[in-house]
Amino acid sequence: MRVVVAGAGYAGTVATNRLARKVKAAEITVINPRPDFVERVRLHEQIAGTGAAATPLTSMLGEGVATRVGTVDKIGDGQLTLGDGASLGFDYLFLAVGSTVAPLPGTVAVGTWEGAEKARAALARLPGGRTVTVIGGGLTGIETASEIAFGRPDLRVRIVGQTIAASLSAGAQKRVRTGLDRLNVEVVEDSVAQIDPGAGEGRGDMVRLHSRPQFTSDLTLWAIIGSVPDLAARSGLEVDADGRAVVDEHLRSVTDPRIFVVGDCAAVPGSRAACATALPQGAHAADTLARMLQGRKPKPYSMGYAGQAVSLGRRDGLLQVSHRNDTVRRLYFAGRTAAVVKERICRYARFGARTATYAWLRGSK
Repeated sequence: MRVVVAGAGYAGTVATNRLARKVKAAEITVINPRPDFVERVRLHEQIAGTGAAATPLTSMLGEGVATRVGTVDKIGDGQLTLGDGASLGFDYLFLAVGSTVAPLPGTVAVGTWEGAEKARAALARLPGGRTVTVIGGGLTGIETASEIAFGRPDLRVRIVGQTIAASLSAGAQKRVRTGLDRLNVEVVEDSVAQIDPGAGEGRGDMVRLHSRPQFTSDLTLWAIIGSVPDLAARSGLEVDADGRAVVDEHLRSVTDPRIFVVGDCAAVPGSRAACATALPQGAHAADTLARMLQGRKPKPYSMGYAGQAVSLGRRDGLLQVSHRNDTVRRLYFAGRTAAVVKERICRYARFGARTATYAWLRGSK
């Protein structure tokens, strides 16, 4: 039996390892754009030089799993066309290509490995006293701005977003602002209208806002994750308005039940882009295929959230407690202890992907 896994992020890696453990007869091939497993939750550390986000796939995948560096151009009837023109057949496919970014011209996207590496190199060349602007008030933007401010206190760091930490409770939002202030991060609550590369003072970028005065930025980073690859759509799979593949209650494509879709590219009601989403989906999909091959009835997918975690540099952080349906509670924890817990969460995510041992909350009834 031939199983192909397209994408080796959290969802694809845990699915591969879980399936390899449960279905010994499976011939599993993983296709990934790079030879590394990237901890997306550590890309801000990679950028700031305070940590590393990449691990060789050979040390993350189980014995006997074949790997191929490349991309999938199109999904056909039991066959894939790869970016180099080659084809690869499958009996079952796990589509786990994640999400991507659509940055404004003149910015460097930090939500991908390639963008993070470009940002890291640009930041390393930037002399003290210059300005770094992070566009995006979500958790990705907050962590990026905080980490740069922590790792490069000689720089002026600014974060721009309509609302900072909008996904958190009102009290947690205030605490995030306090953490940013302690790191001397300037907060600008507005949306970006346009960026003119090289048009600012000293040939920096000119950042134009909708309702505030424009300003110059020496390095402008885009920290908004807003789209998914169009692989599912251009392959004829049914997708939602955001381009995510529509799945049934077992995480199988409603167009082709041989295809499991997991992670950011799956249209699962109530889910959000996070490793806390990708890992349960990847594990459940692998379990479902194993049950099917054993002639057992598959179980519906169910997953509940516990909260959100955000780093504010290496010594500060915040844990937002939520209901299982992902609506936030008033309760949150912050400070050094929260930073330690956030680090352990990141380590557990990597451990879960590598060992295929991962537990999660079931969804609310």
